[in-house]
Amino acid sequence: MTQKLRGAKSDPGALSADRVIEFLRQNPDFFVKHPDTLKSIQAPARELGEGVSDLQQAMIDRLRGEIEKVNGDQHDLLSATRANMQTQSRIHACVLGLLGATSFEQLIQTVTTDFAVILDLDIVTLCIEAESSAALPIRTRGLMMLAPGMIDAILGADRRLALRGDIAGDPELFAGGSTLVRSDALVRLSISPATPPVLLAFGSRDPHRFDTGQATELIDFLGSVLEHVIRIWLHLPD
Repeated sequence: MTQKLRGAKSDPGALSADRVIEFLRQNPDFFVKHPDTLKSIQAPARELGEGVSDLQQAMIDRLRGEIEKVNGDQHDLLSATRANMQTQSRIHACVLGLLGATSFEQLIQTVTTDFAVILDLDIVTLCIEAESSAALPIRTRGLMMLAPGMIDAILGADRRLALRGDIAGDPELFAGGSTLVRSDALVRLSISPATPPVLLAFGSRDPHRFDTGQATELIDFLGSVLEHVIRIWLHLPD
């Protein structure tokens, strides 16, 4: 009697074991063309006699587990690659925004307003160490004044960049927007010996948007471009 396959419908054209066997005999390369179908197929147990264990199924299960792990690793790698490419595109857009500024005021506005939109952040500020607000080059939203020595206190004397995750936002860096900030990226800008210390601060409400384990090359690159562009606008030496 022909055995019907599990899950087959009751119509006359339903698959049976005999029909599947016949199909596979006529298409011996089926599993070569469709290797994914092997994942759900169980290997038959073999009777090897009393006291003899068949390791075939255990080996197959182990291989399947390894394949699933490799597939998962590939998926994670592709996701990371896509995210990195997206970040690169956003950084490039920021650089083009800096190069397209037609005045120093527009340059600062690009940093403190457009960067947040392009990078999908909540707030971006440019922080300058100064004794008083009179020392600020312009007065605009997002341009912050810090007490002398504060950048060294935050980053350390020789550190250029820091990523901090799962934090409470610093009012000194983000003013009223600090209540939103749960992670930030801070870049020391070395503009010129003729200028006071400057800090570029990126803030996000996502506590995991920035953390110490992330790569910093792209953020560092953006900071370097901003340094050069500011020097050009203010006619400053390196």
